[in-house]
Amino acid sequence: MPRTITVGLDGSPESRAAAEWAAREAMLRGLPVKLVQVWEPVPEPMAQAPLLGAETHQHWTERIPRESAEGLRLRHPGVEVTTEQLTGRPAEALVNVARDADMLVLGSRGLGGIGGFLVGSVGRAVVAHTERPVVLVRADEQATDEHEMDEADIPSAATAFRPVVLGLDLAGPDEALLGFAFEAAARRSVPLRVVHGWNPPPYYAYGMALEPAVEREMAKGEAVVLSEVLCPWRQKYPDVEVVEQSHYGSPSLLLIDASREASLVVVGRRIRRASVGAHIGTVTHAVLHHSTAPVAVVAHD
Repeated sequence: MPRTITVGLDGSPESRAAAEWAAREAMLRGLPVKLVQVWEPVPEPMAQAPLLGAETHQHWTERIPRESAEGLRLRHPGVEVTTEQLTGRPAEALVNVARDADMLVLGSRGLGGIGGFLVGSVGRAVVAHTERPVVLVRADEQATDEHEMDEADIPSAATAFRPVVLGLDLAGPDEALLGFAFEAAARRSVPLRVVHGWNPPPYYAYGMALEPAVEREMAKGEAVVLSEVLCPWRQKYPDVEVVEQSHYGSPSLLLIDASREASLVVVGRRIRRASVGAHIGTVTHAVLHHSTAPVAVVAHD
């Protein structure tokens, strides 16, 4: 099975931005892009309407991937672009096609002036159930947003990439998550900024505030553990500059703040196969909704 970067495409501005991001990522990885359009059958009452019927709906769904592919080939001539049309429920279909992809890329509506994402029900379901990396891209995401300003403080895609940010939980650092983040930083030739947010043990929650000396000792211990976790990865990727940031506070807020200067934010999602079903996790959920950079969610055991 050939490796691909797969994009969920529905013709919306956010899915078109996702396709553009996927094409740029494909150039970095040397992989093809597959645009997947999921055609959900029209309900019977609508199918009888001459202007809203099944044939009209299918015409537009066929036109969307064809025209999108043509545009990507023109703008990214070095990238192989293919299309695939599926029938069924979008979330289920996208989870299925993701199994054969290097990653799945989806679009998310921007939240205007406050920045961040609005992750719809399809996006949430796909992230929660896909065991391949899923990248969420804002509707207004541009190539220049991932790069540093030029010497005249003007956005440019010709300058260096901004750093990659990794959110790391020291309670369960996973190799798939770390490997994805280091590879992303290596491909972009940028530093990897590893952000770890920590809080005191639960028995402090309802007690008095931490004494400064206690907080300093805890902070020192967390920083030591972070360095130990990253040490073998520094050796494996000697060309990647690693910036360690271990801070007392909310991991979600720290990552959202770091996203403002990032080209990509990488977070994890623990795979749970219990009968209650999959879920995203509070930190990843918050980052998905409020990051100002594309977010890669890497599922791991």
